[in-house]
Amino acid sequence: MANHPRYAIYYAPAQDSMLHRFGSAMLGYDAVDGADLPFPDGVAADWRELTEDPRKYGFHATLKAPISLADGKHEAELFEACATFASRARRIPVIEPVVDAISGFIAVIPGKRSEELQQLAADCVTEFDGFRAPLTAEDRARRNPAKLTARQCEHLDRWGYPYVMEEFRFHMTLTGRLSDERRGKVVAWLRERFAAIGLTTLAVDRIALFRQADGGSRFRIIGSWPLRA
Repeated sequence: MANHPRYAIYYAPAQDSMLHRFGSAMLGYDAVDGADLPFPDGVAADWRELTEDPRKYGFHATLKAPISLADGKHEAELFEACATFASRARRIPVIEPVVDAISGFIAVIPGKRSEELQQLAADCVTEFDGFRAPLTAEDRARRNPAKLTARQCEHLDRWGYPYVMEEFRFHMTLTGRLSDERRGKVVAWLRERFAAIGLTTLAVDRIALFRQADGGSRFRIIGSWPLRA
């Protein structure tokens, strides 16, 4: 467990948005102020356990996975880099958000692939990589490379994370991994709750810098920047 801060570049919806309120309530945690939240009415009796893992990270979609800062790099420099990145004009990805299962857990994902979104994620991976401390042998082993594809292992060794570039899948996690028997009912319930907020399109129009103080802490948002269209 790391005893130093880690940082991540995520998409996180604006604090005053319905999506932020929905996701934060489902996880029982608001990454903006670090507050615990009551779960909505109607959740399963074991909902706290079902959401334990994603609660640690806050409601988000990964663009640059958590990193330790490289020697000589500082938080203030990362702030400046985020502001510079966001200030560059780009095509803003717009997706149709849907709730579905992905790799055994449930998340808000795009209804169909977006090339602009893939490009945004790839840009984050490459442009912030200079801040990343080299992957340690322990960190690499934790990714269980024996279960990764050859290409994913290449990404892990090059970028410190296996699910980047063509392996990237945008997702805003709502639960931990569920059994096949459980998953269908939870998907149906979450779809009903998600439909109630009436969100049919989502512009992925901002980046947020999350910080984890140490290995036992939750991630919190310490900066957020709208992307320039």
